[in-house]
Amino acid sequence: MAGAAAEQRRLAGVVESWQGRPVLVIGDAMLDEWRFAESDRLCREAPAPVLTLRRRISAAGGAANTAVNVAALGGRAVLVAPVGADVAGDELHDCLDRAGVWDRTVNQPARPTPVKRRMLAGNQILLREDSGEPDDPLDPDGVQRLLTALDCATEELRAAAGGERPTLVVCDYGLGALPEPVRAWLVANRERYATVALDAHDLADWRGLAPTVVTPSFAEATRLLARASGSARRTTGPDLHLDHPDGDPADGPSELSVGAAPGDRAPRVHSVQGPGATHRAGDPIDHATANPDGHATAGLNGHATPTGLDGHATAGLDGHGTAGLDGSATAARLDRTGPTGEAAPDRVALTGDGLSVAATGLTVSAADGEAVDRAKVAESRLAELHVHTGADVVAVTLDTEGAVVGGADGERRRSHSTPVPASHAVGAGDAYLAAMTLALAADAPLSTAAQLAQLTATITVSDTGTCVCRREDLLAALDRPHRDGEHPVLVDAAELAAIVAEHRRAGRAVVFTNGCFDVLHRGHVRYLEQARTLGDLLIVAVNSDESVRRLKGPDRPVNPVEDRAALLGALSYVDHVVVFEEDSPAELIRAVRPDVYVKGGDYPPEMVPEAPLVRRLGGQVRTLGYVPDRSTSRIIDRIRAHGQERESDPSFSSKPS
Repeated sequence: MAGAAAEQRRLAGVVESWQGRPVLVIGDAMLDEWRFAESDRLCREAPAPVLTLRRRISAAGGAANTAVNVAALGGRAVLVAPVGADVAGDELHDCLDRAGVWDRTVNQPARPTPVKRRMLAGNQILLREDSGEPDDPLDPDGVQRLLTALDCATEELRAAAGGERPTLVVCDYGLGALPEPVRAWLVANRERYATVALDAHDLADWRGLAPTVVTPSFAEATRLLARASGSARRTTGPDLHLDHPDGDPADGPSELSVGAAPGDRAPRVHSVQGPGATHRAGDPIDHATANPDGHATAGLNGHATPTGLDGHATAGLDGHGTAGLDGSATAARLDRTGPTGEAAPDRVALTGDGLSVAATGLTVSAADGEAVDRAKVAESRLAELHVHTGADVVAVTLDTEGAVVGGADGERRRSHSTPVPASHAVGAGDAYLAAMTLALAADAPLSTAAQLAQLTATITVSDTGTCVCRREDLLAALDRPHRDGEHPVLVDAAELAAIVAEHRRAGRAVVFTNGCFDVLHRGHVRYLEQARTLGDLLIVAVNSDESVRRLKGPDRPVNPVEDRAALLGALSYVDHVVVFEEDSPAELIRAVRPDVYVKGGDYPPEMVPEAPLVRRLGGQVRTLGYVPDRSTSRIIDRIRAHGQERESDPSFSSKPS
């Protein structure tokens, strides 16, 4: 565990290094209002609960919450955004002041401040009321005052940082804060910012910005690809067909869609049979059913709609409630006509022939019984997303399934999130964006930035309310998993499952390998050292003595499993060692669900027997070359040959043993 502890110290060093880093946030700011009520009866007029309001909380939302997270994580945050001259605007100013954000917002008397009000009972969101979404674009005077504020804030930050170029974060959620003149100014002045992060519902509007990092949700990424490729069909990789739908209504960031606005059509949840069904992906479905347990079903954009009284959903780093797509249960298609400014969730049909996302026209083929993994789909399109966004780093967020992050050099990282109630996840995407931006601005490697961003988002979802992560909480979380004596190196399968779950909650990537490791040699050491660099946690599974005998013959192993496991556990870059009795590690792989599965050998990953299973579970398969002339069999053969020479040479008989 020494290597893991050193890794945590390195990550903490990155967090310390971004202290005071100048960050300018511009975009759609809004107010999040939380109303907590109690209910113990239904009203007589309708089957609706009678609510008694107990408390009310206001918080910064959208671009404002991103700025709050930057400040809470230790950065120097400045917010430039249009804000209404109204009560909601006054509350938003108070939120920014309390968080230590430099408030450079521009009052717009003719435009209301967007507000998202959530009514809760028992921590369950019962409804959300949106108000203040502007009907008209910013007038020319408003645009000019916004550009002036942007220019002044940029110079103010640069002066405060001793001439250092600030970092820019753009939050474009389609609420009118970033009209074409503002976008054009940002593109023309790109060189004034060292690092540029972009979170936009419509990425196509920002191609000329050349951002450092973009953080689209899966739905936003597929819409961009659909717009770029039309109805062209890929002939390699996953079978994808992208047809861009008419119109791209936008929603605010990090939101859970709960019901429909007054006067709008309510959501419809359609049941689709799982593997083996005769329905073909994309065909219409006529019958509708609601989940009997009241849990939310969801589309690929991460939005969820509660269908029962408990209404629980799961949420991930982009803050959207969702239900997973594991192929083991009935999938769902969710049709919804939302109010103006709302993004209609992707409609999903999962069948034996594939997955269809009707809102984006996405179709992914899958074998019968095989789960369709959004992470695998996103990973297969990272190169195209780099091209169409012009970004160095693309982080496709997958709500409950974490994120897939790719660099321009081909480096990829997979992170995981933790299921939580939907009321805990509002704004988690803002926290993710803030941490990712600060880490990249501090010149952290892609793997480090991805891990810190996921950990930050995970920390924020511990309670109901708009998500904010403090620097102190992030540093404490980096210490927590590796306190001395908390987890032993040598573990059994049950202990390993709990350990992996803890690391997943912290957003760490798990690397898994297995083998006999009968005689540990230089080739093993180099191979394991390389494997550790592919993730944050290296697990080595070792065949038991009986398993080795079945695989290698009655004269193996040379060393008992206790010795083999102890030697592996002594290596600083091995985090955990587990022994398995079977001939194949398949059961352990199912339990661990590694992000990266590694085998030693000079052959393509496709030849690894475990490769299909690992990929079905969403992991990557990597093979690492052996060190020449270093293998257990050759070492054992040399030892045996030397022993035979001693027995046949009489000159050795008189020498003491």
